[in-house]
Amino acid sequence: MTLWIVVVLMAIVLSPLAWLRPSRRQQGQMAMRMAARRMGLAMQLSRQEWPHWLPQEPPSPCPQYHRARRAGHMDSWCYWQMAPGQWVNQWREPCADAALAEHLASLPADVFKVEAGKQMIALCWGERGEPETLQRIAALLTALA
Repeated sequence: MTLWIVVVLMAIVLSPLAWLRPSRRQQGQMAMRMAARRMGLAMQLSRQEWPHWLPQEPPSPCPQYHRARRAGHMDSWCYWQMAPGQWVNQWREPCADAALAEHLASLPADVFKVEAGKQMIALCWGERGEPETLQRIAALLTALA
């Protein structure tokens, strides 16, 4: 009888430790982020102010993957994905640059925003998908940097 009491007490004491274990989704996100770091991408959770006209509001904070741009890029732009493959700017105009539109069309449906500044290019992504998706994203950021 004493043995059972000890076993039950140990189970009660150790059961909260199971809550500290990351879920499968969190483990997948950690693996994706480490793979991105190995590819030379940086990642941060950033608060975003999403346009009111997006059909579905993306999460905030949102995982933002970014890479430094090479010197000489003076252009700044920002595009949001309204529907899979449909990229628009802040005035809801489609992307006019054919080369950039081709790059953006290769992105998965859970990429919400791509923006470029003078110093870096960033992409807000829902982190769903396979490692091949991450490779496509890294290739796009490298090509546009």
